[in-house]
Amino acid sequence: MNIRNCLPLLLLGASPAFAQGASKPPVATYWLSAETSSGLPMGGGAPSMGDMARMALGGGMSTSSRRMLLQLGSQKNAGADPTAEHQIPAGLNMGRALPLVTPQKAPAPPPASETEAPGGFERPKGRLLIFWGCGEQARAGQPLVIDFAKMASSQWPGGLFSRRLSLPTPPAPGRSRGYGDWPNDRDATRVPNEGSLQGDHLIQASYAPEIRFALDEHHDFLAPVELTVKKTEAAAMNVSWNSIANATGYFASVMGSKEGGEDMVWWTSSNSKEFGEQFFDYLPNAEVARLIKEKVLLPPATTECAVPAQVVAAAPQALLRFIAYGDEANFAHPPRPKDPKARWEPEWFAKARFKSTAFTPLMEAMPQPQEARPSPTDILPGGGAAGAVKGVLKGIFGF
Repeated sequence: MNIRNCLPLLLLGASPAFAQGASKPPVATYWLSAETSSGLPMGGGAPSMGDMARMALGGGMSTSSRRMLLQLGSQKNAGADPTAEHQIPAGLNMGRALPLVTPQKAPAPPPASETEAPGGFERPKGRLLIFWGCGEQARAGQPLVIDFAKMASSQWPGGLFSRRLSLPTPPAPGRSRGYGDWPNDRDATRVPNEGSLQGDHLIQASYAPEIRFALDEHHDFLAPVELTVKKTEAAAMNVSWNSIANATGYFASVMGSKEGGEDMVWWTSSNSKEFGEQFFDYLPNAEVARLIKEKVLLPPATTECAVPAQVVAAAPQALLRFIAYGDEANFAHPPRPKDPKARWEPEWFAKARFKSTAFTPLMEAMPQPQEARPSPTDILPGGGAAGAVKGVLKGIFGF
């Protein structure tokens, strides 16, 4: 088994429950999650040749995209014919309301004896080289080398996993008697890039109390991340980005290898040894502030970070992931009393959270005079700029 195939197993981590601080749980909980993304598809889909060419020529991806997830959970049973909707601001340009649909229960999986048994476990080959910290040169003691050939089958090195985070638990069908979400089978309208979440929001459901809140200019979709990668005289890669309005912090990581090699290279922008996979999810404001203080995340004033030359040399084919965290908004009715000892029984909680992500090859754009620069559609697959980006993807994922 090649290490790149088993890497997702190393990234799994538990998320502790979040204490709301109320005297008893609310009747209903509502989450609005809004993401802006740019670069390669995060879901695993391959980019088009035109997209790869644009990236290699310094033009970036042709567009960014937005995603939104709405989740309503209630202690009340949804009943046989539940109804729920989120009435949205006109500026979102998605109509009057979005339906929150209760998912149909999936059939139980067949017994294990009726399914095909997975093949025997194969010990991963190669090594995992872990680097961390911004700077043209890797610091003393790096990389941390994990040689899988020398490990016992049940032995995992200590300190490999990310640190524990204090994360809230979202509404989910298995945790809520009544539940509805969007997008769904009834409506999966694309979120327009020009829309805005600013304004009044109203959630009405047959199985939950009415929920009202308003979002201002500080709580809206974040701007797309625009990354620029330039090779330095020290053979490092300097990554810079646009300052994102309302961002509370940043984090970056690089994953790569050499084509045909079995070693996998992992780097993060953290000042300390950190795997950091779970940092690419939404994080509460308090956790972002804590992790910035501990120098795990980059402060919001930061606009550049150098990937060390040793990382670039060990992983000529590499992908860069980046996230900007937005300011989270939380609402409750009735509001939390000023007296911390006072009994508080909120009827509902609502949360709006935001992030902006980017996923791109760690490679310098190919400079060319404007008059000599070909159109991305003129670059043939497998050659020139598009071939360079395709080589990065092939070196890491094998396609």
